[in-house]
Amino acid sequence: MYYKNDTIIIREFAPQDFTLFFDLFEDENVTRYLPYKTPEEYKEMFEKALSDYKEGPFSRWGIFNVQNNDFVGMCLARVFLDHPEQIEIGYTLAENYWGKGLGTTVCKALVEHCLSLNQQKDIVAVTDLANIGSQKVLIKSGFQRIENLQREDRVLAYFVLQEN
Repeated sequence: MYYKNDTIIIREFAPQDFTLFFDLFEDENVTRYLPYKTPEEYKEMFEKALSDYKEGPFSRWGIFNVQNNDFVGMCLARVFLDHPEQIEIGYTLAENYWGKGLGTTVCKALVEHCLSLNQQKDIVAVTDLANIGSQKVLIKSGFQRIENLQREDRVLAYFVLQEN
């Protein structure tokens, strides 16, 4: 996936981007609503992203500031593990980029990417029940909350993209 507008670029990670990726998840405010992962698990996530680019069309991508190439965050599109007949999107932004409308921009770019694949699958997203900011972004991006998703260890807010 490659996306560019006036504020951000979404592109494949390069191997040298690992430190940026890892440092994003070192911020406790950024990971407050995410399941705990060890440093080794983050390294595996990053390496899987790099190998996924060859497999296509799903992976994790880096989000960068157009003006100064600063690392903004990470986004993903993948087969939804809870319901493999659906495609899940998600993103994680560095704290200094919160509240600037970038989450909505990233969401819309991910939706556009997924729709371009013509897979005829629902596009979904999940958030922690307390992550109201991300829930507002999803609603603004055309998603509707349908129910809660029960996982073994937690309950998540579950959203599906509404067809126009």
